[in-house]
Amino acid sequence: MLFSAAAFAPATAQDSTFTYMPEVHGVVRPRWEIKTESGNQRFQVRNARLSISGKIAPSISYYVQTDFCNAGKIKILDAWGKIGIIKGLEFQAGQFRMPFGIEPHRSPYNYYFANRSFIGKQVMNYRAVGAKIAYKPIQRLTLEGGMFNPSTIDDQSAWSKTVAASFKAVLDLSMGWKISASYGTIKPGDYRANLLDAYLSWGDESWTVTGEYMFKRYCNNAFDDAHGYLFFVDWRRPVNIGVFNRWSVQARLDGMTDHHQLNRDDEVFNYDRTRVTIGSVLTYEHKKFGCDVRLNYENYVRHVRYDADASDKLVAELIFRF
Repeated sequence: MLFSAAAFAPATAQDSTFTYMPEVHGVVRPRWEIKTESGNQRFQVRNARLSISGKIAPSISYYVQTDFCNAGKIKILDAWGKIGIIKGLEFQAGQFRMPFGIEPHRSPYNYYFANRSFIGKQVMNYRAVGAKIAYKPIQRLTLEGGMFNPSTIDDQSAWSKTVAASFKAVLDLSMGWKISASYGTIKPGDYRANLLDAYLSWGDESWTVTGEYMFKRYCNNAFDDAHGYLFFVDWRRPVNIGVFNRWSVQARLDGMTDHHQLNRDDEVFNYDRTRVTIGSVLTYEHKKFGCDVRLNYENYVRHVRYDADASDKLVAELIFRF
């Protein structure tokens, strides 16, 4: 129906800035971290991402992103194409993040902290293969919805009688305010879970203040409901320190209750925990190029049961963006 409507829509005028030339971007993120309680330490290349994007027509675009060193592993993250049907309406198909929440969509290009929050890494960290529609009825409002394979991106040959789906609305208000609400349903293994997300942020040239909450209910009472939350503040100012032209300071409180990830091959259980992270970043930024020098300290103020991840850490990393 969408493509039929597009056939009768007026032809789009040629964009004077249109080019077939693809754009190549990337981010390299080496780091050193130490567990302050045990003294165990390690070096990592946490990310070495490379992306290629471009257009084959003014209203048809594509995007491919691969991480060549995701903590030592190569992984194809995104591979999708997008078609503009009519003004404000787009159709996208391929492999990408399900439209749900805001924090899960942050990438190493725009992280505020060295390590992702629990709601971004554990509660709803889902890339999937499928299709979605995005619609902007007005300039400040974006609506997205899609259907996806329930299986992981590493298992695209599986057949299934069920699907995963998600829907998101984002409203950019005046005076720097932004709100979002999302719903998702996933079934990567034997159990289905339904999720809700609420997001609110405010920002200006110097400040960003953000809060986000996720609720995860497991169908048929398979497990207890899970709750995840995030609150962070970022303050920044221009500086002239050597080559660096911006300095910023961050503080974050995040946590989650007992949580099952429901992965098909390996059901992962994350124990109840709360963490406080403080950090500082020196940044060089020029056009699409940048370099960050980041230092973070993570303190677990509460965790019911210790596991490998729930340990106080000091993290120092470099982020090169191009």
